[in-house]
Amino acid sequence: MAKLEPADRLELGPFDVSEIGVLTPYLDFGSLRISPQPGITIKADVDENSKRIVSLSLELDGHRLQVQAFAATKSDGLWEMTMNAIAKGINEQNGLAEIAQGVLGPELRVQTSVTENGKRFLRESRFVGVDGPRWFLRGVLTGPEIYQPTTYIKLVNLYRSVAVNRGETALPPGELLPITLPTANE
Repeated sequence: MAKLEPADRLELGPFDVSEIGVLTPYLDFGSLRISPQPGITIKADVDENSKRIVSLSLELDGHRLQVQAFAATKSDGLWEMTMNAIAKGINEQNGLAEIAQGVLGPELRVQTSVTENGKRFLRESRFVGVDGPRWFLRGVLTGPEIYQPTTYIKLVNLYRSVAVNRGETALPPGELLPITLPTANE
């Protein structure tokens, strides 16, 4: 599959770690580098079974951007295949998932039925993705105003500020890149 990335990725991100300067401040989470910004809370999402960090959630004004980076090849992209697989799974579970054009290119707009505290409601989310050099970065936007243009752009700009460190370890395409917590001396 072809790589899907915005034409301005090199200028606006998301970036490969080789594309950012050494003087640019980033918090180092292993495969993900997060640009510190006012008002953002960063949380590590841990898989209960493996105790492994599987994603980072960046929270801003009651909204959340969850990011994950995956290994990819130099020539093939993962976003189109991933987007179609997520859409198929959600639609099979009676959710609604549709592919639409967003500011980064194709994105997935999702509605799922959720029950919390005995009450049933619709949860909306937007999946974004960019195929970079030897990596794929997926983002999930959630919150009450993700379809408001100013909120959407804030979250997309936060996503675009992320830098991916693919590393040199040979990994199969689609393998989650390791996320670690910053050490005390960073």
